[in-house]
Amino acid sequence: MPNHSSYPAAGPPCPGRHLQRRRWWLTLPVLCIPVLSAQIDTSIVNLGVQPMRHYFGAGTSALQWVIDSYNLLYAVLLLTGGQLADRYGRRRLLMSGTAIFTAASLLCAAAPTVAVLIAGRALAGIGAALMLPATLAVIRVVWPDPLERGRALGLWAACNGLALAIGPPIGGGLITRFGWRSIFLLAVPLGLTTLLLAPHAMPESTQASARHFDFGGQVLGTLALAGFAVAAIAAHEHPPAAAIALIGSVLALGLFIRHQAGQGSRALVPIKLFSIARFWRAMIATSGMTFGMYGVLFLLPLTWQATGRFGSVGAGIALLPMALVFVATSPLSGQLTARFGARPMTGGGVAIIAAGLLSISVGVQFTALAAAELGCALTGLGMGLATGPLMAVAVGAVNAQRSGTAAALINVARMVGATLGVAILGTVFALAQGPAQGLQHAMWLGALVQLAAAGVAWTLPAMARS
Repeated sequence: MPNHSSYPAAGPPCPGRHLQRRRWWLTLPVLCIPVLSAQIDTSIVNLGVQPMRHYFGAGTSALQWVIDSYNLLYAVLLLTGGQLADRYGRRRLLMSGTAIFTAASLLCAAAPTVAVLIAGRALAGIGAALMLPATLAVIRVVWPDPLERGRALGLWAACNGLALAIGPPIGGGLITRFGWRSIFLLAVPLGLTTLLLAPHAMPESTQASARHFDFGGQVLGTLALAGFAVAAIAAHEHPPAAAIALIGSVLALGLFIRHQAGQGSRALVPIKLFSIARFWRAMIATSGMTFGMYGVLFLLPLTWQATGRFGSVGAGIALLPMALVFVATSPLSGQLTARFGARPMTGGGVAIIAAGLLSISVGVQFTALAAAELGCALTGLGMGLATGPLMAVAVGAVNAQRSGTAAALINVARMVGATLGVAILGTVFALAQGPAQGLQHAMWLGALVQLAAAGVAWTLPAMARS
């Protein structure tokens, strides 16, 4: 699912605002196309990893990098994407990110080797980190009225659920009929449409007071997360390299924290935010939540196809309960939180995901699909219940001036959890004697992480502000 970026107040009306109001019917669809493109891409690439394995003769670690090279660059550049959009122009960054994402998709479709495919996925992550925060920033500028902006954001967010629902069946059909390369070509017409319409659909806008670009913080943050991902993925094939990567990751993290502490208000990640208990606990719970969910999306279709239970189309359809339950539940999470409180929704929601992973693990022992489908539905239910409330807790824990940064960081936490989930659970999967046993072990570990994250969510302090 796409990540929100930090952006300051809209500022004075930008040129052409009156024109925008007459063209709202064009502006919002153009802003939604990148969301659909990125989300559909994310949901269908998981279906293509088994055909990619056969085509390239690739191992599990290479397949992990096909997924995680995108997740990694997406996570570490999210804050930077928001900063660059504010500083150099939201429309300009939206179009630049779209162009990069489209070019990267073409590179992936034509990749002659798995290394080129991984590089293309990394480039796509850079494009997504530039274009998606810009879409939210444009909405903030074009719809200054909170009520109108809320409606626009509701439609923007609905595209996430739509993509999750339609992505797997479309991807499975494309792979079956045209091969795995076709799933990357789907982004090309969407990207070209955005590039063609964006100059006519929205005004350019910048923020004169936008923060400076924290290059040192960006590099150190990237090295810290990348080192940890490398250590997890390489652990079963290259233990010495994994140990070196882990040491480098810890050192980079320490330097990152030290650097950020010395930057004050100019820091990429304000360290003071992590002194707020509600905020850092929401961050941990969110990372734990996506750790298991993305592990399921990566390993379950891979196992189904490796064991011959399903082809690409069948695997895509079998994943639908997760998406449909998530889409149906998410709009209700706000009302349920108001009635029952944040702790039951966040802690309970993440615990439901743990139950889903356990159900998938148990289902490996049976020929019937009921336990796996129940697990998918429970995972979607838990995500739908917990995602919105966890974001609300994180943003509500800080004052208004820091709300944009908090919103961006909680989404960074989502993608960090996704990156580590694919890396660590994928390694557990690869260490087993076969795909079925690997899935079983990975889901058990994932469930334990979910329960730990649920415990953190249940300890959220009652105070709402700091």
